Amino acid sequence: MTLGNLIYTFGVMSFTVPFRFPDSGVTGIAVLLNYSLGLSLPLTVAVANVILLLLAGKELSMRFVLWTIYSVTLITALMRIMGEIPFPHTDQRLLIALIGGAVKGYGAGIVIRMGASSGGLDIVTSYLRKRFGVEIGKYNFYINLVIIGAGVFVVDVENAMLGLIGVYASSVAMDNTITEFDKRKLVFVVTGEPNPIIDHVTHELKRGATLIDAHGGYSGDYRPVVMCLLTKRQAVELKRFLAGHQPSAFMVVSDANEVVGRGFKPWK
Repeated sequence: MTLGNLIYTFGVMSFTVPFRFPDSGVTGIAVLLNYSLGLSLPLTVAVANVILLLLAGKELSMRFVLWTIYSVTLITALMRIMGEIPFPHTDQRLLIALIGGAVKGYGAGIVIRMGASSGGLDIVTSYLRKRFGVEIGKYNFYINLVIIGAGVFVVDVENAMLGLIGVYASSVAMDNTITEFDKRKLVFVVTGEPNPIIDHVTHELKRGATLIDAHGGYSGDYRPVVMCLLTKRQAVELKRFLAGHQPSAFMVVSDANEVVGRGFKPWK
């Protein structure tokens, strides 16, 4: 949680504010107010989150509220500290927008993956979901689109467009961060001799395997299928084992975006 907020704040203070790019969410509003009125960025972020928590706190869980208070306090302190650090500048503004978006998305993704909150629009969306039971993903997009659009009147059109590119890069990086650590390879092996494969998976790769009874659609012959969930490295090791011991086997490998259960991601 702390690491994620640190990375996110670093992205804001080093890749967004020095180049006058607009941003998304409550931070985006605070950034625009800082550009136009000279208001303190950390103070605006803190005040906005306090107001949102007061308005929506009764509908949210105590865990969510406590984590949000911790995050907002940490981000406020980090913004003040990093605001005094002279970050190097470059004329490659498109590169800055892309890297900055990726850094912020990675940090935010770590926080979300921990099941916590950094405040801001997370408070609004959690409140709407619990109070009205609506899916608010698209509303997040619309809200951020308005914030970025407002940036045109504060910064020039070029900066607003670069800010939009940064927001897109941030969303891609955040989604990948949330899902990447949970991805596994779903492997099916069609073979006439499943026992050596199961032994290799269970004893060498230290993973479980499921034996599925199956028959060939054309021949009608018995063709058992071994199913297992492996890491990328383990899938390569199994492929190497089959090439050396059962080259006639048929192997299918696909991505499993999320695996929940014993030995993988916990339910809570």
